[in-house]
Amino acid sequence: MIEMIVDSIRVSLVGLQRVVILKAKEEERYLLIWIGHPESVAIAMALQGVEVSRPLTHDLLLAAIEGLGAKVTSILVNDLTDNTFFARVVLDNDGRHVELDARPSDAIALALRAKVPIFVEQKVLDEAGIVPDQEPTSKEEEDRLAVFRDFVNTLEFSDTGGSPPAGV
Repeated sequence: MIEMIVDSIRVSLVGLQRVVILKAKEEERYLLIWIGHPESVAIAMALQGVEVSRPLTHDLLLAAIEGLGAKVTSILVNDLTDNTFFARVVLDNDGRHVELDARPSDAIALALRAKVPIFVEQKVLDEAGIVPDQEPTSKEEEDRLAVFRDFVNTLEFSDTGGSPPAGV
């Protein structure tokens, strides 16, 4: 498992798709996960520390988990099947380990609110991770990465004050 941080959320100018960009804590390696608009807002609000007068869905979920005596300990993006990412919310319930199936976007929004680590399985990073300035090692890998490059090239970076990851 590789610990990741939320690097940014980007919006494609073509189709207005959103992507959350996770970055490995210890190396220059990225994972791009397409997410929905509501989830991108929930993640952005948590990243920016925006407080709301009434709990949003992820705030409610965290309050319910904690109200039932459990604690979110981490989240894990654990699989990639047919271009769909899968995640687990890892809980400690009075010493009992519990894992809940979740969409990565919801798990990330929850992790940011609970201030817990975000992990990605090595196999997921091997399959979908991006290392800037690294040339693809095969035609198959080049074709797979072309989808990410095409998407990243449609992102608007000026509005967020950020810049694209180097070499993408």
